[in-house]
Amino acid sequence: MSFDATTTISSEFGIFGIPMSEAESRVILLPVPWEVTTSYGSGASFGPALIRQASEQIDLFDLELGKAYEQGYHMLPHPKEIKDLNDKMKLKAQELIGLITEQSQDETKMIKLRAEVNQASENLNEWVYSQSKRIIEQNKLLGLVGGDHSSPYGAIRAVCEKHPNEVAILHIDAHSDTRKAYHGFNHSHASIMYNVMMAPWKPQKLVQIGIRDFCEEEYEFIKSRSDIKTFFDMDVQRRLMGGEPWARITQDIIKELPDKVYISFDIDGLDPAYCPQTGTPVSGGYSPDQIYYLFNELARAGKKIVGFDLNEVSTGGVQPQEANEWNGNVGARILFKLCGWSVITNKA
Repeated sequence: MSFDATTTISSEFGIFGIPMSEAESRVILLPVPWEVTTSYGSGASFGPALIRQASEQIDLFDLELGKAYEQGYHMLPHPKEIKDLNDKMKLKAQELIGLITEQSQDETKMIKLRAEVNQASENLNEWVYSQSKRIIEQNKLLGLVGGDHSSPYGAIRAVCEKHPNEVAILHIDAHSDTRKAYHGFNHSHASIMYNVMMAPWKPQKLVQIGIRDFCEEEYEFIKSRSDIKTFFDMDVQRRLMGGEPWARITQDIIKELPDKVYISFDIDGLDPAYCPQTGTPVSGGYSPDQIYYLFNELARAGKKIVGFDLNEVSTGGVQPQEANEWNGNVGARILFKLCGWSVITNKA
């Protein structure tokens, strides 16, 4: 099935209003409504729904991407069982965080809560892995839509196993996410890149950009690894203020990447003006146009996007229909670019 930009857009259609099934589509989007270990803002579990809601406002033709959308983008149904588990386990995680904050001496209770949350996160990872592997084995392009940034661990595993020691993670984020654990949660949103780089199936390399909020432990971990290259935001901003063009900086980033790239995009890598409800906003960061330029240059350099995730688009804790539409709008536009460049860079 094919269609063009004159096709009537209806809410009964799928993501971006594209009326194509999973079987017909080149890009399959896996929604993961998960935010169990978030420690500041809330509402990331509604991110997939918020993006889906805003997506139909996007014009499909794009000067950079042309008609890549004709290959089909399809978002799978939102998994109610995952959202229900999220809602249940987030209460337990918040209870534990409260006990830690209050310096509780009830070790038995804290150990029990921590174990329950860690087991739920393990279960989520296995679910994401199995779903991602199923998509990849169909020769489809995988995109995961979170959720907090712990959500894509299983997707990254599936992609790395498909391309052993061939793929780098291009990690766009305000945070390094290389803590060994946070609040004792082994699969915290603050730990995903530590977990990825410690896994037996780890990628060839981790290249981070936008990083501007991290602890000393994370900094030491980054510096201890030859397979991690971090472009700290402070250094990038100094180069820009000193007169260097963004074009030159993007070339430095691209030089660090092999031919196959998985993009892991936390929306707080952007300047928070563009997505203010994200769970852990940090001043600084990039504009969408700078990120779009980077995507374009990746394609021009012959890099192949073999998978991606987009996380931390949030409602600020309210239901999607009550949320600030701006967050979903920006998230949907970033997602559209990720889908399009995935298609373009994987042409036969």
